[in-house]
Amino acid sequence: MRRLVLLRHAKAEHAGGADELRRLTSLGVRQAGGVGAALRATGLIPERVLVSSALRTQETWTHVAAALADVPEPEVVLSDALYGAHPGEVVDHVTATDARVRTLLVVGHEPAMSGAAAHLAGSASAAHLAQVRAGLPTGSYAVLEVVGPWAELEPMGARLVDVVRPAWRD
Repeated sequence: MRRLVLLRHAKAEHAGGADELRRLTSLGVRQAGGVGAALRATGLIPERVLVSSALRTQETWTHVAAALADVPEPEVVLSDALYGAHPGEVVDHVTATDARVRTLLVVGHEPAMSGAAAHLAGSASAAHLAQVRAGLPTGSYAVLEVVGPWAELEPMGARLVDVVRPAWRD
């Protein structure tokens, strides 16, 4: 069984300059730390992390990683292609993942994260499916279980097992 975690970046500043240079707010820092603690508590320790090249996604990962400090360090891949990606492009990154990776974390943007989760969810509770169809708030993530290699993952080929929203809201 493989696990895919699709995380929307934590709360960022409103656009005042270049979008890709937006930083996390203090709320976003707390959200990201909470995500790391929640991943640790549920055993969702990533072996590989795909991170959009936007500053807010990189900062999100930095604070998630700080909460995972004493676990094995994952392979981290920064990707310009994840910034502005559509759900299908996110799925392409997932299916290109090495089959040895058991838990993959993608730190990206909306609507790509929720769209990819909805696209892949072949089985899910009505509540979880409704949440990803409505979109993921900042600092939220969807957890999917995948049977078989990443390369063979098809639309509706995963089980959406959880949608986690941060305790702190904007």
